[in-house]
Amino acid sequence: MTDKEEIWILKGYETFSEFGEKGLKVEQLAKAVGISKSSFYHHFSDLDIFVDRLLRFHLSQSVIIAGKEKIAKTINSDLINILLEHKTDLLFNRQLRINSNKLIYQETLTKSNQIIGKDFISLWLTDTNSNLNFQQAEGLIGLALENFFLQINLDSFNRQWLEAYFENLKRITRSFD
Repeated sequence: MTDKEEIWILKGYETFSEFGEKGLKVEQLAKAVGISKSSFYHHFSDLDIFVDRLLRFHLSQSVIIAGKEKIAKTINSDLINILLEHKTDLLFNRQLRINSNKLIYQETLTKSNQIIGKDFISLWLTDTNSNLNFQQAEGLIGLALENFFLQINLDSFNRQWLEAYFENLKRITRSFD
């Protein structure tokens, strides 16, 4: 990826994470990055190709997050730090959920969840000392993630909110033990 392509991708990724597909207007992106619209079309030809690149970028970010989750030891410190570091990625994932009526977003969301899911559930079981088996935890976490992505937004996504969210989820998990 060239420097200019990266500038476009990063701004598009950030924009999609905040506003979804409707925020991806070439003229507005060009203004935001300070590069001409012709540069956009030189690198991506059209918006569909650009969106495809954003989705591939998201999957590469999912791999990075999964790698960090794999070595995390605790939820309240390690995992929360990872989530805060990858706030834009999680907000992007939220937009995929919101727009999952489009097959391309649904497929990317499914792939992303497969990349990230297993290590998160293993960390959850270890850190909460839960007696749930992996399949039970997977079901509980699946529901919790749907709720999580319904609630997060640019303003609420902070350490305090995450700590309270995970503490409540731990309380719910303990009620199943």
